[in-house]
Formats: sequence, C-alpha cells, structure tokens
Amino acid sequence: MSRVFLRLERLQIELPQPRDPDPNAAAAVQELLGGRFGEMSTLMNYLYQSFNFRGRDKLKPYYDLIANIGTEELGHVELVATTVNMMLTGYARQGAPETAPLAPATHLRNTHHFIATAATAMPANSMGQPWTGDYVFSSGNLILDLLHNFFLESGARLHKIRVYEMTRNPVAREMIGYLLVRGGVHMTAYAKALETLTGVDVTRFLPIPRIENAQFPEARKWEAMGVHRVLYRLSPDDYRAISYIWRGPAPGGDGELQVVDGPPAGGPVPVLPEEPAEFAPGVDPLELAEIARRLTR
Repeated sequence: MSRVFLRLERLQIELPQPRDPDPNAAAAVQELLGGRFGEMSTLMNYLYQSFNFRGRDKLKPYYDLIANIGTEELGHVELVATTVNMMLTGYARQGAPETAPLAPATHLRNTHHFIATAATAMPANSMGQPWTGDYVFSSGNLILDLLHNFFLESGARLHKIRVYEMTRNPVAREMIGYLLVRGGVHMTAYAKALETLTGVDVTRFLPIPRIENAQFPEARKWEAMGVHRVLYRLSPDDYRAISYIWRGPAPGGDGELQVVDGPPAGGPVPVLPEEPAEFAPGVDPLELAEIARRLTR
C-alpha cells in the first residue's frame, strides 16, 4: 500500500484580492505560519505523531483522527503562506538596480522578506526566527499527545486572535476567520478523543481564549454555514474510523457533528506576478518563446 498526499490545485478557501501591499502586517502574519503555535507546528506535530503511532490496529480511531487532521493542516500552511505572499506583492518599485528599487524595504519590520525570499513567505516566525523541529512533541503516550494537541490548538487560536487585532487587512482577516473556525474543530476533536479515553469532559474548556468565534465577522459566516460542525475526511478510502470520535451534538448545542468525505470546495490559488527588482522568476520575457519551443519539442 502506498502512502501519499493527494494535492489539489486550490486553496481551502478563496482569498480576496488585496487593495494594496501590506508588508508590516505580513510580518505579523508570519507568526501564524512559522511561530511556536503556527500552522507548520500543528502540521509537523500531527504528522510525526501519526508516523510514530504504536498500536494502530487496536486504537485506529485515534490514529485516523491525528493523521486526518494533519493532512488538513498541510492546506492551512499553504493558506497562510499565500496570505503572506499576497500582502507582500507589489511593494517593490520598478527600475534598474542603480535606482535602488528595493529601498523602501529598508524601513520595514522584516527586511528578510525582500532579501532572502523575493517578497514571499518563509518558514519563520514574525521576528524572522526559523521554524524548528524542537516545536514537535511526539511522546508516544496517546493521552499525553492528545492533551498536547489540544494545548497546541488553543495556543494557535490565541495567537490568531492577537494577529487579527493587529491588522485590518482584509486578506489576513479572511484567512484568520476561517482558521479560527477550523482550529475550533480540531480543538473539539482532540477534546472528544480525550473524553473517550479518560472520561473527562475537556470540551467544557472551550473556547480558549474565552471569546466566541461569532465575535469575528470573518468567522461568523463560516459558522453560519455549519463549517464548525464538519470534520473533512481527506482520503479517498482511509481514515473512516474518525466517525467513532467525531459524532454526537456539537458543543455549542447548535446541531450534530458531521464527517464530510473530501476537502472543502475551496478557491483558486493566486498567480503571483513577476518581481523584476527581485529577479523573480528570473526569466527574460524575450526567452519565453524559446523556452516554449524547448518544452514542446
């Protein structure tokens, strides 16, 4: 049996087109990508816990839950990275190198965006510190790992709300609103898994911090569509045992939990324009005809 990720050429939601570049806000959003509680951390924690899972034949619903949520997190990493990219695009000026077209970037919080990555996202936090594998917790003890995952999702929620409060950028807020809802799903899923193992009603701690998603307009619309009650099963045939955990009434009392086969409808992946001052992608327009000839030869 082969183990693969099925990657689709679309984001989990459609992001609005930015009105203007917003590089300082993009620097803050980087925390939600490569910070201690960023999407790279949730992705890698759940992936390694699933890779390292012992007794999967006897505890399959818990393995399926961790592996399936880890798969969704891969799409969250792409969503945050795309948000950063959209907020950075268009800030560099046009002009020959001697005109210093990147000079405005010297006044930004994170000049690394314009020096190292050609005005795109990087695997680092809001201060430019690289993401590290030290953020991965995989103890081998199922209850401890699930408790850590609940803590991780809670910390991620807190950081998302703080970044939301730092910027009015519509692209950032659209992304954060959606991820607040999906992070709430993951918090609830890990809480329910812990309850089946220990008898402790962890859902009574929700939400952390004590502010409902309905307070955020960009999250409220997703809850109105019932997305907060849905756990997507991101495999053609596997992870079906998540239905043993993700079932029953939603903690908010507004309906039943539901497993949906397949990913959300999603939206297009934006095409990033060229940035001549960054030499990205570094292909001369006059060369395009020759490149096309070589590809079709």
